[in-house]
Amino acid sequence: MLKNFRTSTSFLSGTLLGLSLAVGLSAYALKDSEQIPFEDLQAFTEVFSKVKSDYVESVDEKKLIEDAIRGMLNGLDPHSSYLNTTEFSDLKIGTTGQFGGLGIEVGMENGFVKVISPIDDTPASRAGVMASDLIIKLDEKSVKGMTLNEAVKIMRGKPNTSIDLTIVREGEAKPLVISITREIIRVKSVKNRMLEPGYGYVRITNFQSRTTTDLLKAISDLQKESRLKGMILDLRNNPGGVLNGAVGVSDAFIEEGMIVYTEGRIDDSSHRYLATPGDSLNGAPLVVLINGGSASASEIVAGALQDHKRGIVLGTKSFGKGSVQTIQELRNGSAVKLTTARYFTPNGRSIQATGIEPDIKLSTVKLSAADEKASAAYSEADLDGSLSNPNGDDGTDEAGKGDSEALAETDFQLYEALNLLKGLNILSGFSDS
Repeated sequence: MLKNFRTSTSFLSGTLLGLSLAVGLSAYALKDSEQIPFEDLQAFTEVFSKVKSDYVESVDEKKLIEDAIRGMLNGLDPHSSYLNTTEFSDLKIGTTGQFGGLGIEVGMENGFVKVISPIDDTPASRAGVMASDLIIKLDEKSVKGMTLNEAVKIMRGKPNTSIDLTIVREGEAKPLVISITREIIRVKSVKNRMLEPGYGYVRITNFQSRTTTDLLKAISDLQKESRLKGMILDLRNNPGGVLNGAVGVSDAFIEEGMIVYTEGRIDDSSHRYLATPGDSLNGAPLVVLINGGSASASEIVAGALQDHKRGIVLGTKSFGKGSVQTIQELRNGSAVKLTTARYFTPNGRSIQATGIEPDIKLSTVKLSAADEKASAAYSEADLDGSLSNPNGDDGTDEAGKGDSEALAETDFQLYEALNLLKGLNILSGFSDS
């Protein structure tokens, strides 16, 4: 956190997520073999009753029970949690990458909603909303005193409905009122461009249900522009997302063999994911960029490509989240996010709390100090209650963008990745004819 600017990024209006790897919806049912700890439950009932009767203020019993459930799950590990109906709905919206909203990334500053960035080609960007705008009113409601989630909930809504934003903008003598009509916002997880003729760049910001499709389209677009001699896959600061996205992205480059496997206590938690024939790059060299902000699904991809020797991994050690969370829907419409398995790379490596070590370690040299701190601040191993590594290892590392010579100034890692890619192209003898 930087001073009083608390970022809690929401893509108007849905919280940016990327923690869960596997999303499986199932109704909860107690197994016959499970025994209810009656005496402990009796103690819980007693405490609940005393809080209800003796606490200095009246307490909503539904909230009391919800808080108890949250405490039970939060005590397991950093990634298990309870999701009420609203939170569960937000999570499902986030994994599909589309929702009804305005199209701005927002945070909180001094009690007001601050625009971090409008998303390209969305209602907000077309209406003239700008980065650093302070939103002080939503329709006639002041945002002062609201939480970010409360403000986001108001800004979210059905497509074709409108909302008035009252904005304070630097350089303007008085607040601006901007009316915006909501649309379905599609958060783009895959971005691409050509760095130089023949050398493509694809960035994956998080893993959604359609990320693989978007990746294949991005590669196809690059190949139409110039036959690819090699490609850089940028997974820096990618917090993860859905498991099928990671498997699909890995499969786009791996011809055969294991991509990832998971192991847990229950049968449903143990899976093997295998590659299918075909390489979207037709054997062209691949460089994968990672850093301390690359987690979970990102690490699956980097680990699979590394074990298969399909790509050179460059950057700094990844975050080290090697656990799988399953989302289990409850009867009341809420859900439990529960850690049910660990995942392993094709060679049997668990990266839980250790991360993926790059083939070529390269710290960011020209990156701003603020960005560097943001990604290097902590790792999975630093999280209170994090799972241990079953292989007996424990570990802890950093951060990323640009065009040829200018890359050295704006993104040193990407600059070096491009140079490496050119060298690999020469050594491999890959033909661009």
